[in-house]
Amino acid sequence: MGNLQTYSDELAAVVAQVTRSVVRVEARQRIAGTGVIWSSDGAIVTADHVVEREENIRVVLDGATFQAELAGRDPTTDLAVLKIKSDAPLQPAQVADSKTLKQGNLVFAIGRPWGQEAIVSGGIVSALGRFGMGNGWGAQFREGLIHSDVTLYPGFSGGPLADASGRVVGINSSVLGRDLALAIPSETVARIAEQLLTDGRIRRGYLGIGVQKIPLQATLAQKLGVTQETGLMILQVEPGTNAEKAGLLPGDILIGLDDTPIARVRELNRWLAAESGGRVVNAKIIRGGELIKLSVTVGTR
Repeated sequence: MGNLQTYSDELAAVVAQVTRSVVRVEARQRIAGTGVIWSSDGAIVTADHVVEREENIRVVLDGATFQAELAGRDPTTDLAVLKIKSDAPLQPAQVADSKTLKQGNLVFAIGRPWGQEAIVSGGIVSALGRFGMGNGWGAQFREGLIHSDVTLYPGFSGGPLADASGRVVGINSSVLGRDLALAIPSETVARIAEQLLTDGRIRRGYLGIGVQKIPLQATLAQKLGVTQETGLMILQVEPGTNAEKAGLLPGDILIGLDDTPIARVRELNRWLAAESGGRVVNAKIIRGGELIKLSVTVGTR
């Protein structure tokens, strides 16, 4: 029993450590959300859906209320960054590399939705991968998502998912999956937060085409040495875009970009989500029964 009590006390100390970096975010009419102190200069990471208004945003920590400015938001990954100014030192969260997380690891979630007291729930990592409301989520989260069996109480969105050492491994979001406790990995959070603090928005790759998945004829695929069974027929090329400048045409079938096969719309979306624009790539196209390559510069939007 003594060892169990010692473990319990150690875990309570870890929770207290994380809680010092957890704030309440008042930016919507309903119950408040939660945020994490990301840096000592006042950057607060939270969930985008927690920030329903872009003015009169308040951040509450240890009874003190701060007026916050919206540094940037990214609805695609459900992340937002706020900035506050504090005369007292702020305690930024310790952040772990989410890639080291393993199935079965102990984790806990913390929220501050109702008052000064933090609320805690615990569990283990159930799975690591691509979950959520349809396969399309995989395009936004190239590092995947963290599925745990913690309870995300109302207002926990934007708060930390922490490991047994008290390090933040993810940011919890209640909108990413139906009845699933999902968290955005710290690797994703760090990448998005840095861009939002620098540019105020996320730049993603853009070609300027509308596409639809179609099956490739077996005889044609065999003739061209193509192993994939589907490709993306280009239905529309937007005027003035890099796709038009590169010579892409409606009716072309896109099957690859550089060394990446493109057989489904979500694969194209995932590829674009990983691009920041400006790079020249080879688009592999089937046109008139022949395989051709066109150089196209990836734009941004």
